[in-house]
Amino acid sequence: MLFGLFWGDWTLLIILPGFIFSLWAQMRIHSAVARYKAVALRPGMTGAAVARRILDSNGLSHVRIEEVPGELSDHYDPRTEVLRLSATSCHSNSVAAVGIAAHEAGHALQHGKGYPFLRLRMAMVPICNIGSNLAMPLFFIGLLFSYTVPYLAEPLMLLGIGAYALAVLFQLVTLPVEFNASKRAIRCLSGSGTMNDEELKGARAVLSAAAMTYVAALATGLLSLLRLLLIAGSHSRRR
Repeated sequence: MLFGLFWGDWTLLIILPGFIFSLWAQMRIHSAVARYKAVALRPGMTGAAVARRILDSNGLSHVRIEEVPGELSDHYDPRTEVLRLSATSCHSNSVAAVGIAAHEAGHALQHGKGYPFLRLRMAMVPICNIGSNLAMPLFFIGLLFSYTVPYLAEPLMLLGIGAYALAVLFQLVTLPVEFNASKRAIRCLSGSGTMNDEELKGARAVLSAAAMTYVAALATGLLSLLRLLLIAGSHSRRR
């Protein structure tokens, strides 16, 4: 049963829907971005320019915008108050680029306004990083000990499950943060007249597809947590 943590047992079927969901979500976001990269806004309305306008109009002129390598690597760093945009989002005037840049600016607005879920997420980062790094090693060592040091097996597996549960909780808290940032982005794009109704429809499609990747991550995490619980329970009953 030890090898069953990785292959060869029926509990793998539990995480299969999560894997399929994640694959679909990734295909959807890449498809939406590819589609709306071909739809351009007025010249000069690049992602960086729109993000700068959103920040400045909301009293966040101190937030810097930096370019980072990669695709879909855009993010806002609340620790340094820097909005980092990929080269595509930074210099392009496509609906996709501007929508993504506005979304990241939405995170800066959350930070500036003290959005509760963002504050909670920031507070959870150190603990969840430790938990995610320790979860599987603790659980795996517990499985090994179930054959050699049985009295340590269950506590170690439970510690691993608890650490993994913290990572799943972090994913849960991330959902309202991402959905709210998109809501703020669309409100800013609409209120400033940056996009017309058809362009806003495209931006919503891109941001909705991006949000689904976080939903898929949470679903996969919950299913994986259920699998760990079942494996631990099976070993507990055999002792």
